[in-house]
Amino acid sequence: MNFFEHQEAARRNTRVMVLLYALAVVAVVLAVDLVLGVAFHWATDDSKAPGALYIWGALGTALAILVVSIYRILRLRSGGKAIAEMIGAAPVSPGTSDLLERRLLNVVEEMAIAAGTRVPAVYAMQEETGINAFAAGYDVSNTVIAVTRGTLESLNRDELQGVIGHEYSHIVNGDMRLNIRMVGVLSGIVFIGAVGGFLMRSAGRSRSRRDSGSGQLFALGLALLLIGYVGLFFARLIKAAVSRQREFLADASSVQFTRNPHGIAGALDQIRSSAAGTLIANRYAEDMSHMFFGQAVKLHFAALFATHPPLEERIRRVDPQFASVQYRKKRTSTEEPRTSTASGQRAGDQAHAWGRSVADSVALVGTLDAAKIDYARRLLEQLPAPLREALRTGPGAAAATVALLLATPNELMEQQLAATQAAAGEALAQAARARAREASALGPQFRLPVVDLALAALKTLQDPAPFLKAIEAVIQADRRVSLHEFVVLTLLRSQLQPAARAPKGDRSISQLGDEIRLLLSLLAHAGAPEGAERAFRAGIGQLGMPQAELMPREALSLQSAGEALERLRALAPLAKGELVSALFATVTSDQKVRLSEAELMRLVGAVLGCPVPPLFENL
Repeated sequence: MNFFEHQEAARRNTRVMVLLYALAVVAVVLAVDLVLGVAFHWATDDSKAPGALYIWGALGTALAILVVSIYRILRLRSGGKAIAEMIGAAPVSPGTSDLLERRLLNVVEEMAIAAGTRVPAVYAMQEETGINAFAAGYDVSNTVIAVTRGTLESLNRDELQGVIGHEYSHIVNGDMRLNIRMVGVLSGIVFIGAVGGFLMRSAGRSRSRRDSGSGQLFALGLALLLIGYVGLFFARLIKAAVSRQREFLADASSVQFTRNPHGIAGALDQIRSSAAGTLIANRYAEDMSHMFFGQAVKLHFAALFATHPPLEERIRRVDPQFASVQYRKKRTSTEEPRTSTASGQRAGDQAHAWGRSVADSVALVGTLDAAKIDYARRLLEQLPAPLREALRTGPGAAAATVALLLATPNELMEQQLAATQAAAGEALAQAARARAREASALGPQFRLPVVDLALAALKTLQDPAPFLKAIEAVIQADRRVSLHEFVVLTLLRSQLQPAARAPKGDRSISQLGDEIRLLLSLLAHAGAPEGAERAFRAGIGQLGMPQAELMPREALSLQSAGEALERLRALAPLAKGELVSALFATVTSDQKVRLSEAELMRLVGAVLGCPVPPLFENL
């Protein structure tokens, strides 16, 4: 399956989960009614309880489950950040001096650039000694990756890259949204057992004070605890049913991404030999067990309830020839982070030959491979060290992003810096001036990756509004907006000022025909002027809309293009796949791709939530 088919499959899995959830609620409700019937008989010696007792018991139980589930879902609205905080993880500062954390940041940044996603926020579970990790978020542009301290201390760089590659598979395959929903939904099912445990503890305290009624309270608590195990049984069954095959897929994807089966096999082997294994001590480990890299909680009847396949089977599948003894003899220890080297002037916006078909081009979306990771590593190594360090803090990232947009003529640059100072203050203007020379030495292919790197730190700003005003002021200083400036501004807005609520994602191509025509027209004009009509015909023909006409360049405004992109977020996953096919058909109609076209493609991918990896691998 390609990226869009995986997204559609994730939606189907959500519907399956809802069905299983409904069955689990029915089972819990029946168990409660059974307990109520037994309790009524015990208290009254009447063998037949009134029907109203069962009706109110069922309604009360169902309502309690629903309220708890909704409450937890609302608490998790902020996505990955809420999940990380729930499990006790702390953000890893982009400017950390911890060498193991710096190595983790480097690996995550490489993966993000290679995949064409924004750099995730990185968290560490400092109190957890087991080897484990997870990715969480509602979309590919707003995710977190969290690892345990045991992962940082136990794995070398190749093994860590294998684990992060596994988590990136979950990011690009649409697993994360389902995972968060499962945390919220299943919490309601196990809630009754938690209430039972509370009542039993209360009864124990009452008995110590010789309070009357403690026996009945204890019995009720025990009954609810047993009912809770019914809920836990179904919760674990649902997680196992949804999660197990996805873990095999993520392992295989990690090998594909890194072209190094020893990386993830070695990580699994380290888990196998570790005393702590993959266990998580946090009290929410059960709720999140389906999200982790490895089995997070101890289980009875693991063959039935395990959310992850056995370690031996996972190792055999990714590397059938893996030999633990020989691997350990050759295994290198943890490595220190690579350092950056200075870079020189890069090539301009030239056309690159493109030999892939439209279908093969679309297949790139949401994928990673070792060549892309090598490209990302080379790109990061060629960033000037002071600029790379600046990108690790909020103020430094803001200054570097402004510096990327500064013009070469000094007179215009001074106007832009004055506009920056008026919008966001003197400190940002002076810091941008200090970064200007380094930024101007970077070629065009470095611009979007630098913005992607900056976004991780920019998202830590308490108020990004002044920074965004400064970016707008810099762009408007010469009273014109280039395509590259439009890409940067739209990307920053989409990431730092996200819509309050994501669209439902159920619209078809025909329902958004005007927006698609505008976007294809913009992309057609971004290429060679003489080929705009041919490029547009190639794209619109891919969608079977021959009646649509190319919009004149003068009729296109970048503001309307941004608004069209926002509305296109409502497309269903497979419809997004059709649109991306049309975009690639437009761009590659002349068997070439320009950097400006590639930038626009990556912007569309970022806004629509379908990551487009770097289309070129040369620096």
